[in-house]
Amino acid sequence: MFDDLRDLYQEVIFDHNRNPRNFRVMEDADRTVEGFNPLCGDRLTLYIKLDGDKIVDASFQGSGCAISTASVSLMTEIIKGKTIDEAEELFEKFHEMTTGKDEDIQLEAMGKLAVLAGVREYPARVKCATLAWHTLDAALKNQETSISTE
Repeated sequence: MFDDLRDLYQEVIFDHNRNPRNFRVMEDADRTVEGFNPLCGDRLTLYIKLDGDKIVDASFQGSGCAISTASVSLMTEIIKGKTIDEAEELFEKFHEMTTGKDEDIQLEAMGKLAVLAGVREYPARVKCATLAWHTLDAALKNQETSISTE
């Protein structure tokens, strides 16, 4: 079973790194926040389009390692259609999953994001996986500042 999960992890990371979803500048974004991971050199700009409190579009531009790129690609797919509150709840669950703060997290409930649960075993990679999510958190709170993982 563990080998199957590791294979799935590698396949999803590889796919989203090679073919990132929502990789584009959004000219009419309601919120734009930059994120930077100085340890790995990951950089991204996250764009969010809202309709009231609902996220109707999300995209990003930037460059980074495979884990960072896959994480932001998966994130932009999953948050579309969610409310700000739902996206904030997802941020909390993702952060708990990747940092190991919640050992009892239901991976099945995380959907495709569960493939990133393994980064908790590699502390230096946690920042790669969570950069996009911390950037999203700032965007949801309408903090127009640059986010750093340091």
